[in-house]
Parts: sequence; C-alpha cells; structure tokens
Amino acid sequence: MPANKKLLVLPGDGIGPEVMGEVRRVMDWMQVRRAVSFDVQEGLVGGAGIDADGTPCSDATVAAARQADAVLFGSVGGPKWDKLPFEQRPELGILRLRKELGLFANLRPALVLEPLAEASSLRADLVRGLDIMIVRESTGGIYFGEPRGISMNAAGKRVGIDTEVYTEDEIARVARVAFDLARNRRNKVTSVEKANVMQSGRLWRAVVGEVRAAEYPDVELENMYADNCAMQLASRPKQFDVILGSNLFGDLLSDLAAALTGSLGMLPSATLGAVGSDGRRHALYEPIHGSAPDIAGRGIANPCAQILSFAMLLRYSFGMVEDAAAIEGAVERVLASGLRTADIMQPGRARVGTAVMGEAVLRELEKHAS
Repeated sequence: MPANKKLLVLPGDGIGPEVMGEVRRVMDWMQVRRAVSFDVQEGLVGGAGIDADGTPCSDATVAAARQADAVLFGSVGGPKWDKLPFEQRPELGILRLRKELGLFANLRPALVLEPLAEASSLRADLVRGLDIMIVRESTGGIYFGEPRGISMNAAGKRVGIDTEVYTEDEIARVARVAFDLARNRRNKVTSVEKANVMQSGRLWRAVVGEVRAAEYPDVELENMYADNCAMQLASRPKQFDVILGSNLFGDLLSDLAAALTGSLGMLPSATLGAVGSDGRRHALYEPIHGSAPDIAGRGIANPCAQILSFAMLLRYSFGMVEDAAAIEGAVERVLASGLRTADIMQPGRARVGTAVMGEAVLRELEKHAS
C-alpha cells in the first residue's frame, strides 16, 4: 500500500473523541509495526462544529472530506444542542457529508462474534453464527425528499410533512452494491419495501427486479415487506444474507439487527459513494452507536465499534484486507479472554473501561504481528 493515505478524522461529540482516541493508538501501532503511514487531518462536526463555527458541518470540513481518501467519523449530538432549530441540529452534519460526497450506500454488518452469542436479546441458538449485511440507501428517500416541514392548515392546526421520493437511478445503483456484496457472501439479497401501500415501494421492487434480471441472474432475490422483515429478524434471523432497504427502512432494520448481536457498541458501518473515473470513491466509516451523552467523559464507552469501523476502512477503501482481518481477529480474541465494557458485560466476565479495552486490542495485535 502506498504511504500517506489521506484520512479525515471527525471525532464529533459525546463519546466520539474517547473511542476515536483508541483508533489513533491503533494507527500509531500500524505505523511502527506495519510500516503503514497515514496522513491524518482532524476536523469538527456536529455539536463541536456548532460551538466552533456555528454550523454542524462547515464548508471547510466538506472540502477536507473531498480531498481525503476516506473519512473516519465518530458520533454527533447531545442534550446541549437539543433545543436548536431543526436546520441547525448536530445530526445534520452527517447528512450533509453524505449528500455532498454522494455517499449513497450504507453498509451495516450485523455479525455475532462467538464470545458474545450469549449476550444477544435472542436465544444463543438463534443468533450463533449470525452474519448479515444490511445495505441502506442513504442520500434519498424520506430524509431528503421535498416538500418537508411543519406548516398550518386552513383550520389553524399544525401539519408535519415528509416526502418519500426515489428515482429509478437511485434505486438501481444501491441495488448493484447489494448484489455485488452478495456474490462474495452467500449469494442472496432480500429487498425490503412496502410495495403494498407505497408507490415508492412499488418502484423499488420493480427496479431491483430489473437490475437483478439484467445484471445478476446468478444471485437469488427475495422481496419482502419491511414489517415482515422486522418480524423475521426477531424470529429467524439466520435466513438472511444481504438485506437491501431504503433510507428509512434500512435505518430501522439495521438497528433491530444490531440488537441481535448483543450491543450497538460493537457494530461498525461504511457509507460508500460511486467509483469515479480515476478509480477513487468517497467513503465514510462510523460506529452506529451514537454519541451516548449519558456516559461521555466517564471512560467506560466501548471502543470496539470505532476500531472495527477503522478495519472496514482498511478493507473497503485501501484494500488492506489482511490488516483489517488482523484488527477484527484481535477484537474477537479480547472478547474471548473475558474482557467486557459495561454495555456487553456478562456474569463471570471482567469489566473494563475504554482505555483498557483499547490496550487489550493492541496487545493482541502485537502478539500476532508477523
């Protein structure tokens, strides 16, 4: 791998800076032991951006993200900014980055590591070996559609409006991501929508079917209503391989799938753009646990999801598959040793904080370094 890959690191708010600090330690270890050099720039986003620049995502942050080979994102939001107007909320920082960089495909793995099979909200036999990839469209749909807002009707009552809008091109490009992933997994895509009651769902089902017939006839396609998919995830989750959904349904279903794994604190994600003519693609990587302001600053947050997000970055943006696997293996071995942060604590295990968990991952990396 060429040296000095450009990374933009955006720790954000809440526990973001704490867990990102453990990733920086992994980067430092890689530079010393793996001779891998990263050109790291740190920026502000979310509430931290509001406090410094008056905006959750400044033009400077967007420009830096455009120049970076990948963005590693922490988390945004917290009670300090809850009373701001909607258009100024910290969460709009991540939405702007997705839109400006064209990050249309959000990949959220729901993987049950063997040491955590007993920590799931379901019986261990239902989730042991679970390995699902949820592909969520992330720049369209109800989170971006127009018209939207709150207005008054003729009777003087408030009316809230959000609009679900998808073009066939938006659907087709994210469907291709799902089918490509399935070809390297178990060759099955479950596409979810509400074609029975939503016009956008009817189009979604039609376009996904067309893409499969024209380009991926070797991949099995199953269509499923989103509500049924939620029920099936909670009863027979191992039937799924790749789940493809809209911005809204992908958001809801990926959090449900996360609960099956034992903790939101364990799960990474990647959001990818299109491959450009120069072979580059914008990409952003983040844990899905959020800013957890109730435990921020206490040194007890689980850094594993942030560390595993960095592993996804190495795999998908830099092609460093062996290094990514080494980090993932180190995390699993730490869990197998019995160490647990509060969110994944089980009887008979040793409870540790953020820094100790990060140090344990580094020790495992060092033990298995070639």
